[in-house]
Amino acid sequence: MVVREDLSVPGYPEIFAVGDICSSQSWDGKQAPSVAPAAKQMGAYAASVIRARIERAAPPPPFTYRHQGSLATIGRNNAVADLGWITLTGWSAWLVWSVAHIFFLIGFRSRIVVALDWLWAYVTFRRGARIILAESTGATANSRSVQQAAQA
Repeated sequence: MVVREDLSVPGYPEIFAVGDICSSQSWDGKQAPSVAPAAKQMGAYAASVIRARIERAAPPPPFTYRHQGSLATIGRNNAVADLGWITLTGWSAWLVWSVAHIFFLIGFRSRIVVALDWLWAYVTFRRGARIILAESTGATANSRSVQQAAQA
């Protein structure tokens, strides 16, 4: 959805759209990318607009996404990192990618749990693919029923 300069929905100034759901401008005049850093910037900006309105203060300048770099993992010990002022590839980029992802997690406990999980996966060569089954699909409930029947 296309949003106004302050990330509000056209015709509904009290409703804001941020992240993947909206189309807003980035630093280069193009659409801001659908990535977590853009969504975080949009959320912080929308909060500043709401605060300004509550406090009856001047609104902040129009939202502009500030690109802070690109990181992509390609595989074990292999990634690319373009931070604007430096470009890395291979193991060093993979290390930067890993540290950045852990750093931006919320909460100290989450950082420790993920870091230890990743370290264990790295040391044991555990595969990265994960399958998550929702309770609503019945898959988990069915597998429990099968296990209980087998034990009976």
